[in-house]
Amino acid sequence: MKVGMFLVVEPLAPVSRQLELVKSFGFHCADITDTHAGGSMFASAGFLPSVSLDDNPFEVVRMFRSLGITPTTVCAHAALLEPSSPAAYQTDEVMKAIRFAAAVGIKEVVTTETEPHSDWAKNLTHEQMVFTICEKLYVPCQMAADYGVRLLMEPHGPITSSMQGMRDVFRFLDNPQALGVNMDTGNSWLGGVDPVEMAKEFKDKIHHIHWKDLGEEWIPKRGTMFGCGFSTIALGDGVVDVKGVIDVLKDKDIEYSTLEIVGNEDILRKSKAFVEKHWK
Repeated sequence: MKVGMFLVVEPLAPVSRQLELVKSFGFHCADITDTHAGGSMFASAGFLPSVSLDDNPFEVVRMFRSLGITPTTVCAHAALLEPSSPAAYQTDEVMKAIRFAAAVGIKEVVTTETEPHSDWAKNLTHEQMVFTICEKLYVPCQMAADYGVRLLMEPHGPITSSMQGMRDVFRFLDNPQALGVNMDTGNSWLGGVDPVEMAKEFKDKIHHIHWKDLGEEWIPKRGTMFGCGFSTIALGDGVVDVKGVIDVLKDKDIEYSTLEIVGNEDILRKSKAFVEKHWK
């Protein structure tokens, strides 16, 4: 399994700069990280590591490959719990991400529901949240199957950070083969789940991994937050049983994984070495 990086290494820097840093740190693959529909003034001005889903996907891949970096997934983190609106990143953008990935041979698109932000979303019951997510993903799952792409749910919200929530989503959608899991070691733990148990239960559905460890200062927040974006410490230095997750999954054919870690080069290289040492 190859270990890559999430393309947020240097704040307020464009994708090209992020890729240069990834290459300089000795990595050879990375997610297409921040995607959006339409244009972005800040992205075009070079202030964000952002890729438009309306870009020519072949040009984006050429940019990656010109620096020796393989794009591994298209990240399409959505607001699936919010009321449907053209202003929200939801079904339309996930469908664009599937087409984008399929056009250039990328096999996985990562999405999630994220935390509820509106009062409406915050007041949904568990069953209503499951329905809202599944209604927004029903057609994308069909499209992913037709395009030969997997749509992977990442623990990053109240449903995906719950074992029962994940079960309910798969059950409600009738367990489509095109729907899987992007395992996130830090997010699952932070949401209150034992990441080792999540890895065991959903092993057959896990096709990509986001690696992060979290320090003791996160313990009081456990079960109250759903996803923290990035870790600032090396794998193996925190409270998450990352090795336990590796032990469960290392006999599974997973081609790529991603470090969701911000920090100096030593932290990144140490984390990469941690995965490579134990994934044997």
